[in-house]
Amino acid sequence: MSLDADWRADLDAVDAALIDEYQSGFPVESRPFERVAREIAAETGVDVDAADVLDRVRDLRDRGVFRRFGAVLNPPVIGSSTLAAVRAPEDRFDEVAEVINGYRQVNHNYRRDHEWNQWFVVTASSRERRDEILADIEERTGCEVLALPMLTDYYIDLEFPVVNGDRFARESGEARSASDSASGERSDPRASETDVSATRISENARGDLSPLEADLLLTIQGGFPLSATPYADVASEIDAPVDDVLAAVERLLADGCIKRIGCVVNHVVTGFTNNCMVVWDVPDEELDERGEAVGSLPYVTLCYHRPRRPEQEWEYNLFTMIHGREAEAVDAKIDELAADHLPFSHERLYSTETLKQTGARYEDLVADSPGSGPE
Repeated sequence: MSLDADWRADLDAVDAALIDEYQSGFPVESRPFERVAREIAAETGVDVDAADVLDRVRDLRDRGVFRRFGAVLNPPVIGSSTLAAVRAPEDRFDEVAEVINGYRQVNHNYRRDHEWNQWFVVTASSRERRDEILADIEERTGCEVLALPMLTDYYIDLEFPVVNGDRFARESGEARSASDSASGERSDPRASETDVSATRISENARGDLSPLEADLLLTIQGGFPLSATPYADVASEIDAPVDDVLAAVERLLADGCIKRIGCVVNHVVTGFTNNCMVVWDVPDEELDERGEAVGSLPYVTLCYHRPRRPEQEWEYNLFTMIHGREAEAVDAKIDELAADHLPFSHERLYSTETLKQTGARYEDLVADSPGSGPE
């Protein structure tokens, strides 16, 4: 197995609990690390306090296991977001990437093994601003842009255990679920159950945010302060009462503007270096049924509907993604998808290079500001 185990060599039960169990659900209260310390001590039997837990989160971030600590925001709910692609000529590939990556509104860009070889995400405060950016990219690069906004979210969750030997996301949970099912035992719901529904996404979304909520999103976009009182520190930075900040965070979680709060894992560092975006040509009348069924599978990390673009010879309407440590294991699960769940024409778009990966720049989601173009 081609697995880099070095990152796990000196982890103990407390570190493992932080990594696998606190990617979401982090307490929204004045001193959250105190509760986390009590919960981990009760689970592991290790006597830890809030200061120790905080030091461990800092260390795991500094080692690259965590990208950051804080909120994962949801651009399609706050504003307008789209996946887009270009066919960059190989002799101009780096030049095109430099232009695209120069936009603050571009937060992801990957080379994929396909004719459409550069895939990126644009977020903006409105559909109009988003489309202006796409048009500008098209003009500046001379490359036709394929714009594929999300229309229906069936399942999107990059939260899964990584302190394990799994070859693909949630492998151990899938095996545990199958074993429990065969024996008649109830499986661990955290291992196998997913919250799946056909959630429509409006391209014309504009975050209906209060001034406090807008200030809060701007302040936490890069993560929370790693301190004993992160919410109080944020409150101080935006000059607001801490109780108001806590209430605003709860509202933004309830509204879906914040997807989760916790430790954001770096999947590359933890060995999940193989991910494949698979695009499927699903009959429109079967799309929701198939999307919800596939989104429920434990090894599928992303499943959503994007538009066909027949005028650009793009006939695919369902997107799935599987993350794994081994390309062979990921391919095997795609074979399973095609054989058992999606018997339709499809293409596999492996990412072969990360060209840009940052958090969305939320200045451009909460307000149309001057200078919101290239950096």
